[in-house]
Amino acid sequence: MLPAHAGGPVDCRLDFNLSGWSLFYKTSSGTGTVSCDNGQRMSVTLDTKGGGLSFGKSRIDNGVGEFSGVRDISEVIGHYATAEAHAGAVRSSKAQVVSKGDISLALAGTGEGWDVGVAFGRFTISR
Repeated sequence: MLPAHAGGPVDCRLDFNLSGWSLFYKTSSGTGTVSCDNGQRMSVTLDTKGGGLSFGKSRIDNGVGEFSGVRDISEVIGHYATAEAHAGAVRSSKAQVVSKGDISLALAGTGEGWDVGVAFGRFTISR
């Protein structure tokens, strides 16, 4: 059971690991934990899908995301729109903002792999 919460905005954070590949079609999956300053906490599964001019393989360990526009932890579940440009080799950093209605999620992480291109699609958070 999740703790009770107040009606105002809360600060929530996503700690995650994500890995995937792309060859025109880009896919990644991973796991994470969402924790909010009101005491709510939830384990989540992450999935990204997209298309574009993209190829490569990558892994992000210990990534971090910051949510804005959240009133309850359950609001973070769902599909977020994505768009990105990327290039990296061996150890690279990535930053991206995804959105779902009034909720935005700023993602950042450092990982390993190689990728280059432009991809678009969706970022999904589920239980």
